[in-house]
Amino acid sequence: MAATPASGGAYSCDTAARTREWMDAIAAFLQGHRPLLEAHVVNFFKDRLWEMVDAEWMECLRREPVESLLKLPSGCVQEHWPRTLQEFVINARSLVLPREQKPPQSLIPELHVASIGTVLAQGMNSKKKHEIEALAGVVHAVAKSCGAKTVVDVGSGQGYLAQALSFEYQLPVVAIDASPHHASVTNARAERIKKHYAAKCVDKQQLRVPRTVTCHVLSSDTLAMAAITLDACKDDHVEHATETKIFTENYPQIQEPNHSIPSLILAGLHACGDLSVNMLRVFVSCEQVKALVSVGCCYNLLSEDCYEDTDTCPGFPMSKAAKLSGLVLGKSIRDLACQSAERWRCLTKDIALQNFDIHAFRAAFQMILEKFFPEVSRLSPSIGRQGKALRRQRLRKVMESNMAMEKTDGFSCSTLMKQNVNTDDVHSSAYEVETTPVDIHHDECQKFALLRDFTISGLGRLGCGSVEDATLLEIWKDVQPFAAYIGPFWCLRAALGPLVETYILLDRLLFLQEQGDLVEALLFPLFDPTMSPRNMAVIAWKLSANPPGA
Repeated sequence: MAATPASGGAYSCDTAARTREWMDAIAAFLQGHRPLLEAHVVNFFKDRLWEMVDAEWMECLRREPVESLLKLPSGCVQEHWPRTLQEFVINARSLVLPREQKPPQSLIPELHVASIGTVLAQGMNSKKKHEIEALAGVVHAVAKSCGAKTVVDVGSGQGYLAQALSFEYQLPVVAIDASPHHASVTNARAERIKKHYAAKCVDKQQLRVPRTVTCHVLSSDTLAMAAITLDACKDDHVEHATETKIFTENYPQIQEPNHSIPSLILAGLHACGDLSVNMLRVFVSCEQVKALVSVGCCYNLLSEDCYEDTDTCPGFPMSKAAKLSGLVLGKSIRDLACQSAERWRCLTKDIALQNFDIHAFRAAFQMILEKFFPEVSRLSPSIGRQGKALRRQRLRKVMESNMAMEKTDGFSCSTLMKQNVNTDDVHSSAYEVETTPVDIHHDECQKFALLRDFTISGLGRLGCGSVEDATLLEIWKDVQPFAAYIGPFWCLRAALGPLVETYILLDRLLFLQEQGDLVEALLFPLFDPTMSPRNMAVIAWKLSANPPGA
């Protein structure tokens, strides 16, 4: 291999033994901070969560500029921070997989990444185009090196990767997705693209168009059967029309390998939850699959051994070593694994403060549920994502005139000023925002108006009755002095997210390494993490095939 194995400071994952050592170190660190990991920010005020963190840390961080807080998950510390806080941040970061993008040529020197033209890129945003270009180039190079004849695009969505591989690299592709709508979109899109490429063909060059399969991949057997069955039916000597086949779990399981079926490579761009895990199991168990290139996502949707009542193998843990370690994550911690230190670092101060405010509104809303609708609160309700709507609403309010800002739905800003005359503005002082008294009260008025709108929307979604404005104000005044702790608390939790993701990724790698001399595997940061936070690809190939870059 031309690529250097991934490493995190003193740790490496170039062998199964070293991967286990790294995972053990992460598990020990996570277990030492279990309460912070398991904390639900919605209960921040109700359970006084700031008190679970060292008081010296919290007092220090609540006075920090927002810009410093946003760098904390990336391992950046300040000299004046308490020594124990600095050690926590630095030690956490030392255990994280490096996420900086590497050029694909460091993996396979002769690799060529084709630039996607405007026709093939239709419908893609800049993030998706960046991902498709890099992943398609790697899949093509690995397939060529390993002698794989057909690509199986797992969780193909609207077919962006499948079509790039078909039209740009002329590879046979089977696109598998659970949604019939996605299959129809893929087929229609492929037909439009085919007309463009057909006009460029010379000497009656045959165009390859992805073949689509609609199936719910609930097990590795279903995935393998769908790919092999459809691949066996195709005729490589004629141009075929787009075709959709639907498979179900009732299809027979794989018995004996069919050596007449061309060899396969599995590819997946952000295959959701257990789908990425099933890809790894199919790669190991199915003889026809020679290689794998998979970028996973949605760790919160993984099934977990201790939490799921399922007849299939869980999505976590996969490796024998992780199962023996006894480390249990749960949905809340797996959700934390989706936090991106790179994205945190790129936030502006204003957006960060708005995000912290939204967390405060949700935590205050939980207090409202506890007080007035306890039977609903006990059900741990979900009220959906209201953050974007609130940010848009805030921008609209900024554009309003001073007269409109002083009065919102009959609840006057002057009334709020009178009731807040003896209340310190902890939030503004904590983040060192220089404001005049009038600015402070305008800000408080706007925040309360947003909390009120948040509450009305949330109660409506839950089918609950209304709560009077005066009562809402009373609750907000009770919790507001502690709202300044939400930003620091959330940043400390976010610093643990990359560790959880690293453990999950190392678990997948170790599962492949535990196959012994049959498989070679590595983790490779394929995308720019600021554009695509889930940028780590699992790349593996059977040693019976030629290794990439050999």
